Amino acid sequence: MCARRLLAGTLMAGALALSLSGCGNSVDPIERLGRKATQDGATPTASPSVGASPSAGASSATRSSDEAYRKWGLTAPVQYAPKPERKPPLPKADPGKAAVVDRIPVAPHEKVVFLTFDDGAEKDPEFLRMAADLQLPISMFLTDNVAAADYGHFEKLRDNGSGSTVNNHTLTHPNLRTLPFAAQKREICGQQDRLQQRFGQRPPLFRPPFGNYNDDTLKAAAECGISSVVLWRASMQINNFQYAEGSALRPGDIVLAHFRGPSELKGATETQMTARMLRSIQEQGYRIGRLEDWL
Repeated sequence: MCARRLLAGTLMAGALALSLSGCGNSVDPIERLGRKATQDGATPTASPSVGASPSAGASSATRSSDEAYRKWGLTAPVQYAPKPERKPPLPKADPGKAAVVDRIPVAPHEKVVFLTFDDGAEKDPEFLRMAADLQLPISMFLTDNVAAADYGHFEKLRDNGSGSTVNNHTLTHPNLRTLPFAAQKREICGQQDRLQQRFGQRPPLFRPPFGNYNDDTLKAAAECGISSVVLWRASMQINNFQYAEGSALRPGDIVLAHFRGPSELKGATETQMTARMLRSIQEQGYRIGRLEDWL
């Protein structure tokens, strides 16, 4: 099992790294995509009831008014997937290690994806208004050395009624695969401590910077109170998605975006990037779920 996990980490860091050269829509520095799906055929799926009670902060499948979605450049209301009656069966973690999740195993007809935003460098008040107006359920993975300048910004996002959450993305955003166990644990546990002090709880979810991890990462994460290491299958760039496989979203995809502004988005704003992401999700016929309701 350890060998397979180490191989997965190696594949992710190598074969799935996205090249920056010649990519006009890339965000610099770009995160690498999550693990390539080598076990898709054996992954169990579940078909949660679409009639289950909605996610935290949700009053219906559509949570934004006509004025809200038009205000933010969308042509139709955003559709939301309700909280499932039962969570899908997920891969079990090895003893003493956190589980690794890069897609929620839903049934093929369950067209739901999950929004995650990383780092925390950009703190655009317009994005706060957009997220609140549209009631976007965002799983935030914050890095202390860029987010801590204004953790209050992310607290407002967490507390806007959408059910958004704050999670761990290390203290300083290093490539954990290059660090020994003790240094990895300092990065992960240190941010757990910081987030507990600032937000009142130690998050159960962790995302390794660049998607790079190894067996020591999974052990350190577990010792820091992490239950799941969350990767992704689709990465939002400036204008469109880049996919770990294929050329479209798939049911259960975890979507990666970043808190970034015009200096890193070639003049685009965080709200413009997010509107493009939402339009693409809508055009592909997907609803948005709250990750923590399914994980």
